[in-house]
Amino acid sequence: MGSINPSLLHIGSTVGAVFMALMVIFIRLKASARPVTIRKIWIPPLGMSTGFAMFVVPEVRFPWWWAVLAFLIGWFVFAYPLIRTTTFEQRDGEIYAQRSKSFAFILLGLLLVRTLLHEIINRYISVPQSGGLFFILAFGMILHWRFFMYKRYNVLVPPQTQLPEPRA
Repeated sequence: MGSINPSLLHIGSTVGAVFMALMVIFIRLKASARPVTIRKIWIPPLGMSTGFAMFVVPEVRFPWWWAVLAFLIGWFVFAYPLIRTTTFEQRDGEIYAQRSKSFAFILLGLLLVRTLLHEIINRYISVPQSGGLFFILAFGMILHWRFFMYKRYNVLVPPQTQLPEPRA
């Protein structure tokens, strides 16, 4: 991994994760004041997908089955609390995400679990590999949560505001 000290890389990644979690909490709390749109639902996973470019670097790579397992754990386990605390409401003809009092605590709990798992996994694989694994786990979590939000949004959106089906 070049000349970067693995201990500093580990500390940096943990501090970065805490900072990102606090940013997500702050952004999600502010987002409840603005209407939800399809674009706002899909931008985060699309933006996050650029992170797959990290796998160009050989030090980050690992077996495919590790990636599949991390994605499935994110999809089924870590997304569940986010899905359970995400609800929408209609106000003034628009759809808003309701603030959940437990959302911030759930994000902090997920961060704590992630950090503990990271500590355990770092004993067996390199810091870049564990970073890649946890990126895939987070991507699975966000993708499932956003699919849920999209489905729930489409149930609530009035039919006249939905886009017409393309003609064949």
